[in-house]
Amino acid sequence: MRLMLDTHAFLWAVGLPSKLSPKAVDLIADDGNELFLSVASLWEIVLKKEAGKLHLPATADYFRAHLSVLGVRDLLPIQPAHIYRLNELPPVHRDPFDRLLAAQCLVEGLALVSADAMLREYGVEVVW
Repeated sequence: MRLMLDTHAFLWAVGLPSKLSPKAVDLIADDGNELFLSVASLWEIVLKKEAGKLHLPATADYFRAHLSVLGVRDLLPIQPAHIYRLNELPPVHRDPFDRLLAAQCLVEGLALVSADAMLREYGVEVVW
């Protein structure tokens, strides 16, 4: 299965795994799944750190180490096709990062590992 980790799923997987659902833990641990993280999630983490909402290093070394430990296959860059699809999404969710992740999942054919069930309203396969 091809899976995108929502920002909170990534953070919980590396720092608070008890907050993940049992299904999310199994999906992340399954070597048969391809895990992706969006560059948008890195950006969101850095912004939250700068705003004092997160207390973690958020350095390149921090990200590389945790991406490797989790077995994240690749960082998904933001492509024009993602932005075009974003423009087609209804205004269901107010969080611009979640909307972008939904658009990326739709374009790339990825399921989203997320506790946010509202993202299903975009037609994204949300697993939790």
